[in-house]
Amino acid sequence: MKKYFSGLLLLASILAFQSCKEEVDLIGEFEETAIVYGLLDKADSVHMIKINRAFIGPGNSIEIAAIPDSNYFENLVVTVKEYATGGLQRSWTLLDTIVDNKDENGIFYAPQQKLYYFETPPSSPLLDDATYRLHIDVNNGQFEVMAETEIVSGMICDASSQNYSMRFAQNPSEYKTTNVGVSSGNAYQINTTLTTNYREWTGTTYEDRSFSWNLGEKETTPGQDLNFAATGETFYNLMKSSCEAGNPAADRRTFVSFDVVVTGGAEELYNYILVNQPSSSLAQSKPTYTNLSATNDHPVIGIFSSRQTLRINKKFYISAAQAYIRALDQKSTEELCIGAITGPFLFCSDHPGDNVATNPKPYACD
Repeated sequence: MKKYFSGLLLLASILAFQSCKEEVDLIGEFEETAIVYGLLDKADSVHMIKINRAFIGPGNSIEIAAIPDSNYFENLVVTVKEYATGGLQRSWTLLDTIVDNKDENGIFYAPQQKLYYFETPPSSPLLDDATYRLHIDVNNGQFEVMAETEIVSGMICDASSQNYSMRFAQNPSEYKTTNVGVSSGNAYQINTTLTTNYREWTGTTYEDRSFSWNLGEKETTPGQDLNFAATGETFYNLMKSSCEAGNPAADRRTFVSFDVVVTGGAEELYNYILVNQPSSSLAQSKPTYTNLSATNDHPVIGIFSSRQTLRINKKFYISAAQAYIRALDQKSTEELCIGAITGPFLFCSDHPGDNVATNPKPYACD
């Protein structure tokens, strides 16, 4: 027993001696990490890229996160080069700017953030068949970050047709589905959103209101045709909810237009989103993905890719001379104005074809 007890004392003394002589460095050797997010879109004339650094240091990390300078590199030279048939076409050295749109619901500094940007005027947009190469020189050659992407292009939406209209009702309370057809171009993932714009009137004054309806997001491959379903009953119920949240004193409402927004993402963006979806595994282990690389074995995370955005505005009618062209067909307009779901919200139609002096519709505006 005495030998056993002596052994325990010896072990305890060794551990105590080691704990006095050795310190655990919680910070250790830290290598700066670049964090880069950039999406090019030929529909844009200003192209933004966000570049930050991962930080570590003594003290409270939450307090450090609230200091803007802790999140930026001291010096960056950022360029984007455009390559197409024949080689280099254009080159841009990006400028930095401060914007005030950063979400304040977090531990990091907000609402201001630094972004890097370059511009392409509408007369000279990004090219469909070009490759764009990003190059970032960090702190005068400490390390470099590189990536490249092709431009998403070639998407077509049938809502852009002049005679396209939404058909949500066939007969009273008999609802229909309108399909929004999209040709994918060279995109790998497509999202379609429908925004409904209308007006709430109080006497002769009005307030513009709207609600957005996500018709879904689908995986695809280049050259495929997709349909996004917009169901009539859902449309009228969404309109009802929007009106209920509006002005209770409104004495009438009128439909204005639809905005169809189709967004397609490049293959790199699709892969990045796929990898970063919530894990369904109990182990919660997930791979990482980035198309960025860095010199000198520096770590880098993020994405540099592209998307294409189609924005199509469909007015209720184009002009009095073309009153037959409707964004919302006549039966659907009637259901909006006097149907079971939205009838109580005092919609009327100011479409010239519904207010013909010799035969006005019962739901025409006075």
